[in-house]
Amino acid sequence: MPAGMKPLEKFLKKQTTALTRAGGFVGGGADKASGGTGASRRRASLSRVVPFFRETSPESGQPREVFSPDSEDPPSWPSATGPDVRSPSLSSDEQSSEASLITESGGGGGGTPLPPDTPDNLTLTLLDSAVGKRSGVCTETLLDDFMLTHPIFLAADRFQQVLLQQFRTEGGEAEGAMDGAERKQAVLNVAFRYLDTYRELLQEEGERSNSFPKELYLCAVQELSRYPELVEDVLKLQRWTEILHTPSDEEKESKKKQVRPLFRHFRRIDACLQPREAFRGSDEIFCRVYTPDHSYVTIRSRLSCRVGEILALVREKLQYSEDQPGLPGNLVLVAVTSAGEKAVFRPSDEAVFTTLGVNTHLFACEPTELDSLLPLPEEIHWTPGDSKLHDMSAEEVANQLVVFDWELFSCVHEVEFVCYVFHGEQSRWRPLNLELVLQRCSEVQHWVATEILQCQSLPKRVQLLRKFIKIAALCKQQQDLLSFLAVVLGLDNPAVSRLRLTWEGLPGKFRKQFQQFEGIADPSRNHKSYRDLITSLRPPLIPFTPLLLKDLTFLHESCKTFHGELVNFEKMHKVADMVRIIRRYRSSQLAMDTETSPSHLQTKAYVRQLQVIDNQNLLFDMSCKLEPKDT
Repeated sequence: MPAGMKPLEKFLKKQTTALTRAGGFVGGGADKASGGTGASRRRASLSRVVPFFRETSPESGQPREVFSPDSEDPPSWPSATGPDVRSPSLSSDEQSSEASLITESGGGGGGTPLPPDTPDNLTLTLLDSAVGKRSGVCTETLLDDFMLTHPIFLAADRFQQVLLQQFRTEGGEAEGAMDGAERKQAVLNVAFRYLDTYRELLQEEGERSNSFPKELYLCAVQELSRYPELVEDVLKLQRWTEILHTPSDEEKESKKKQVRPLFRHFRRIDACLQPREAFRGSDEIFCRVYTPDHSYVTIRSRLSCRVGEILALVREKLQYSEDQPGLPGNLVLVAVTSAGEKAVFRPSDEAVFTTLGVNTHLFACEPTELDSLLPLPEEIHWTPGDSKLHDMSAEEVANQLVVFDWELFSCVHEVEFVCYVFHGEQSRWRPLNLELVLQRCSEVQHWVATEILQCQSLPKRVQLLRKFIKIAALCKQQQDLLSFLAVVLGLDNPAVSRLRLTWEGLPGKFRKQFQQFEGIADPSRNHKSYRDLITSLRPPLIPFTPLLLKDLTFLHESCKTFHGELVNFEKMHKVADMVRIIRRYRSSQLAMDTETSPSHLQTKAYVRQLQVIDNQNLLFDMSCKLEPKDT
């Protein structure tokens, strides 16, 4: 068994209780099954794919808590002594790592973050900067900081109101007519940047978002007689109203497509082979909702719909009538994992589909039936057999992992990272695509363990072990750190790492290579090995996304967003810098593989429809049957 497994084993042994502590999943009766908030469920999902929140201090050799979203008690951060609480309390190593993290973005130079101020005043400062009245502030950096982070401290509706008010406000007579025109152009330039940043998200909101550019357009048209220099901006604003109000031909065609693939049991081969496109809340999907006896109904709903709407569709399918006492009003929606853990959703919860685990299914039942809910039989039992991987080359599998990861990562809107950490279920825009990336990371980890533990032949298990190490090496070579670390963590799963006979059959060069990979996954010194690696890479690259969220979460929890009514804008600047790092990772396009041979398509379909076992207890049972403890 490879060295360095103990911290990982300690964490994974606690996995069965981690979700309960986070408030996301519970087991037992209705009194416990109140479920968790969307934020806690998302934090719990993050902990499942980042199994190294504990690190060992080099001085003491004892584990110390860095940050764990699913811990019972939040870390004790230094209290704010003033409105300009600036930075987290980090060790010197962590400070140097964070410094490299922020400076590598390349977008923060040339300006100083603004001092704390009220949200409305910050908006006015932004406009002053845009017309050159604010010296010493980098307009581009300030504008980017504000656009990426304003939902944290200023609601979009209020931001739109301030812009409209400022456009209607006339400058003083001493300023002259040209100053008035410059001010209005500054408002329009800021509005264009806002519309460009949130274009895809605003299109989802329909009339709710379209009213702002329309209203601003009407105001600008009225000012054309006084300020003819605004004509180009008015035409541009008119185009924006058309973009947000009238979908393009491509969007119309996309809406006509069949229901999009999301879940394993509804993926079709031809659908999964298509390039992945970004999911939006208005997209329609099919979903199975099970009853306690494991029969199910298939419903078609929007991805963002509320739980109450899902239950209404289930009642209709089950042909419940209103005159049947108790049944319609008492139904609850429950997520049941393959390990039997349960989460009860509230009727007001939205977009629950993407928060589900790899092998988690939705059940509709009465509260009194919660205790009787069991995982599906196929999630509890397993069938030994040879893996399809034996017939596939490591190069082809790695290539398909990289291509699919890039498609998923490219679909994530950069604002989703901020929404995920700072807003949770209160977010105006749901981080649907980001949640699917996290689900994919967990899926790849369990895929590695599943394939090895289902293999009964020792020589073939050793062969699989070699193939996975080679796949990890190829993913690293192609700068896909998401699948690279997911494969390494899958091999580090205690159910796999305990297979002494299997690991002993591994050639020495593969053992040495895997130890190097474990070093990159080492969490000590704030994941220094991983950070040194990713700093040395150039775009395009796919980062280990859960660690990005961990960094954002640490930044969020370690310093206040508000002090009274004042916004800590330096914190916003650091958040925006981290988002710019993500933007830089995608600044170049990954070369996509377009081969269409039958073997190529078979591998592609296999990689995009991984069948996995994510029940850790079941994986341990499989492991002990392969190599009993006394061997």
